[in-house]
Amino acid sequence: MNTTHAKNAAKAAGLISLMYLVSRLLGFVRESQAGSLFNRFETDAFFAAFVIPDVMYYLLVGGALSAAFIPIFTEYLTKGQEEEGWKVASTFINIVVLILAVLTILGVTFTEWLTPLVAPHFKADKLNLLVELTRIMFPAVCFTALAGLVGGVSNSYRRFLGPALGPNVYNIGIILGAALLGTRFGIKGMAVGVVAGAVGNFLTQVLFLRQAGGKHYRFGYIDLKNPGFKRMLLLWVPALIGLSADQINFWATTAMASKLPEGGITAIRFASRLILLPIGIFAAGVSTAFFPLLSSLATEKKIDAYKDTLSFSLRSIFFMMIPAGIGLMVLREPIVMLLFERMKFTHSDTILTSEALLFYSLAIFAPAAVLMLPRAFYSLQDTKTPVIVSFIAVGSSIFLNWFFLNHTSLGVKGFALSYTIMGLINMLLLTEILRRKIGGIRGRHIGRSFLKSLTASLAMGGVIYVMMLFSEAFVKQHGHLGAALIIFAGMLIGGITFLAVAWLLKMDELQMVVRFIRKRLFPSKKEA
Repeated sequence: MNTTHAKNAAKAAGLISLMYLVSRLLGFVRESQAGSLFNRFETDAFFAAFVIPDVMYYLLVGGALSAAFIPIFTEYLTKGQEEEGWKVASTFINIVVLILAVLTILGVTFTEWLTPLVAPHFKADKLNLLVELTRIMFPAVCFTALAGLVGGVSNSYRRFLGPALGPNVYNIGIILGAALLGTRFGIKGMAVGVVAGAVGNFLTQVLFLRQAGGKHYRFGYIDLKNPGFKRMLLLWVPALIGLSADQINFWATTAMASKLPEGGITAIRFASRLILLPIGIFAAGVSTAFFPLLSSLATEKKIDAYKDTLSFSLRSIFFMMIPAGIGLMVLREPIVMLLFERMKFTHSDTILTSEALLFYSLAIFAPAAVLMLPRAFYSLQDTKTPVIVSFIAVGSSIFLNWFFLNHTSLGVKGFALSYTIMGLINMLLLTEILRRKIGGIRGRHIGRSFLKSLTASLAMGGVIYVMMLFSEAFVKQHGHLGAALIIFAGMLIGGITFLAVAWLLKMDELQMVVRFIRKRLFPSKKEA
């Protein structure tokens, strides 16, 4: 693996991770506001209102960026054909914008017919609120899509600040909507904040666009016969089909969850957001930063460097995500209590959410790895394999959701467990197929690293668990302060334990982190 490229990708991953950390923290402020300012009747409807706009975004833009846009556009840039690349990009962007504009108008017009498909078990008054919230939030999808497309351009140029900064602006818009409009308009004020945040996200991307060659963009330019656009379309369609499986799962999960007692959708939402914190900080940063590098290496036919880069990215994800999952499992109740339990979010809501969090955290490394693995296929311009695997994993998830809901008493825990199983199926199938496709992925190295990370994480979890047993009364007596102190102590003591065991096991990943910190704090004369 090229050392310079790896260092640049690692620095980019660090920047992205920092921005994602800020975004996730703002996200928790946003979710905490929703939980404390509004009751479960309102929050269930609010979170269900995201389904239709999110499905539109991920089908038209989310998959297209990773599977089609970035690999093809990066290929043009790698070959020094920037002007031709922008013709393709302009055509793609303009067509997507037209499609989104039409779908948004149709969505706002026919919201009343669409929302019963999202939450068929909602009672009439709750369904009416869902209709109003969906109609308010629908236009946000256009601006979110535009922000994603512009951010994809920046990522192709390996400029990551704008795309990483935009989600923070989005969260701030929602927070301000709840704070400034919530008292007067209820949760509808928060919905207005969603639209304002989406607009702010798009404008943020535009500010950084010129640094990433934005001057070459052609407004209104469409060339359907362009061979690069045709290639992009061929990659986009299978990815769209694959993402349709994920979105069907998202839709089906929400629809089935509408049958849960009031607060069930909110508990699933909050618990899933908690596991997305470490995934967003670490795994998303690694996968976003290394994806353009993988695309370049695949284009240049440097297969050994490609394998090394992929192995390094997966080992880094496991090294960070396994201890994160164990930590969330052990500290789940004080974490939920500290973040959400106040005002209209009661202790019973805390128990319900922490139960879901336990099952979400069982194999958090799997959905984290799945952020990277499809990108490995996309960099090889293979979008069909992730599609097939996605349908298999999603089919299992929908079946398990139905089974756990109707034939067990698991409730929200069943939805979390099915998500975990789906992630494992997805990860294992993608890994095995990729291994056969490229003749190995340094699997033994990855396996050893995984087992060492798991050993260190279990030691960490054991120490935190013992500490929790001796501090249970303290937390109950001191409320939020007690929860905060226990979380801090657990992270500190647990973190030291994990690092100590990782050091004893001579983990390469730990040594790389130490070398990176040492160079940043004590640079040599050459580096300075």
